[in-house]
Amino acid sequence: MCLLALAWKAHPDFQLILAGNRDERHARASAAAGFWPDAPAVLAGRDLEAGGTWLGTTVGGRFAVVTNYREGPDPSRAPRSRGALAAGFLKGDASAPQYLAKVQEHADEYGGFSLICGDPESLWYLSNRGPAPAPVAPGIHALSNHLLDTPWPKVEAAKMRLRLLMDSDAVTTEALFRLLADRTPAPTGTPLPDTGIDPELERRVSAAFVQHPLYGTRCSTSLLLRGDGDLRFAERRFDAAGEAVETRLFHIAGHRR
Repeated sequence: MCLLALAWKAHPDFQLILAGNRDERHARASAAAGFWPDAPAVLAGRDLEAGGTWLGTTVGGRFAVVTNYREGPDPSRAPRSRGALAAGFLKGDASAPQYLAKVQEHADEYGGFSLICGDPESLWYLSNRGPAPAPVAPGIHALSNHLLDTPWPKVEAAKMRLRLLMDSDAVTTEALFRLLADRTPAPTGTPLPDTGIDPELERRVSAAFVQHPLYGTRCSTSLLLRGDGDLRFAERRFDAAGEAVETRLFHIAGHRR
């Protein structure tokens, strides 16, 4: 994932509201969101090169998402895939703080990452470029290719758009997809982060939705989780031209009392 906006325990109807764009090389093979044959409780897209995922949930309401931490155009290759971090939480039964404590023991074996994971009761965050694991505070947050809530222009814009949706009581799957669909880069003159890539590329990836023939937004995902465990998960996939090619909708009925 390269842009994530979420509201945690900040809405009267939803424990978690999430909207995220996955940016990746178009040549990297991946499978659309679905239930995994080898882990039937897991609902997620899947990276077909390393077997992990960028974002997913489970029938029991567990949730995980991972983003990379941008460190120049060609960072050194780490021995472990970051997608395994999200997949490992989804396939396991450890609590979020327990899982992140274990991850922290070998966090240097991954490229730079930010990992958010939890369930309907708790949500936790860890980056191997930041401090120790910590709970995510109730409220509106956003994440790109740095630490949680680092105030990059696209991060601040996503938080503002999500807040407007919540204030107008207009939180729907399609509204979240629209939030993610903005292809306008930051205006010329806007201070952008210096992450070691070419300034023109930095400006191109400052848009919420990145369009480029080699690397760009591959899919958008929305998740709406109610307090009773009722969950609506949707994924919209795009081709290298930025055209939508498929939308998948999933509903897991609530069961909590």
